Amino acid sequence: MSALAFILAGTLAAATPLLLAALGELVAERSGVLNLGLEGLMALAAALAFIVVYQGGGHALAFAVGAVAGMVAALVFAGAVLTFRANQVAAGLAIGILCLGLSALAGRSFESLTITGLPKLEVPLLSDLPTIGGLFRQDIVVWLALLGTLAIHVMLRHTKVGLIVRAVGENPRAAQAIGHPVIPIRYAALAFGGCMAGVAGAYASTVYTPLWADGMIAGRGWIAIALVVFGTWQTGRVFLGACLFGALSLAELAAQVVGVQLPSQLLASMPYLVTIVVLGLISSNRRRMRLNSVASLGEPFEK
Repeated sequence: MSALAFILAGTLAAATPLLLAALGELVAERSGVLNLGLEGLMALAAALAFIVVYQGGGHALAFAVGAVAGMVAALVFAGAVLTFRANQVAAGLAIGILCLGLSALAGRSFESLTITGLPKLEVPLLSDLPTIGGLFRQDIVVWLALLGTLAIHVMLRHTKVGLIVRAVGENPRAAQAIGHPVIPIRYAALAFGGCMAGVAGAYASTVYTPLWADGMIAGRGWIAIALVVFGTWQTGRVFLGACLFGALSLAELAAQVVGVQLPSQLLASMPYLVTIVVLGLISSNRRRMRLNSVASLGEPFEK
């Protein structure tokens, strides 16, 4: 397999945990709440999901456990920032650190153990194409993530539910004045974001890299948060950003295989460096940022 074929074959799988977590965070931020604890939520879900599969529970149960774990942690964060009006940045960091510690504790006895991932599902004819055929050989979670991306785009842009979520994020007082319960809506958005982060963590530890190692999330939660800004709060752009980061992370491996004479540390840091550069370029366009940003993001709301 050529380096290009290798990158194309693995891009969607590498992008899936980022995409799932970023889509959940996108919905949460659209409602006006910033959750910086994604890294910890993903790590906790990854540890619990791996334990479930290793103990013979199966992948379906593992994803359910990961989703519930992420949702519960997100609801704890929601209680702190929505009910008790704690600072969203501080509370998000605290929840993230707590969940990282819990994941290390839960997975301590399973360090470096491995499990079996999910089989690939092929698209007939397209999967046999040279070079790009690998794009059409993916596991079921990847295909569901693509459908989920489309569903969230339609929900936010073309449904009453999406309109309400965006109204709560843009002007919560106006939304409350016309009868929308701002706090319950934000609770629901955060619960959904936590659920998606949990599924992303479960995928990372049981399918994409079917083993457990402390720190295996390796910054994906932070990248998912950055992708929401990278995509200027637009679903399609978030998807493209996740694919870009996934491709860059695989390009590092491909470069090492073909013998590129660069330090491995530099190659490993390339996806993060590119993310910083792209975020800087996007943020410099203040007109675009103002056009798509969420007006009340990070601001507390009182009835």
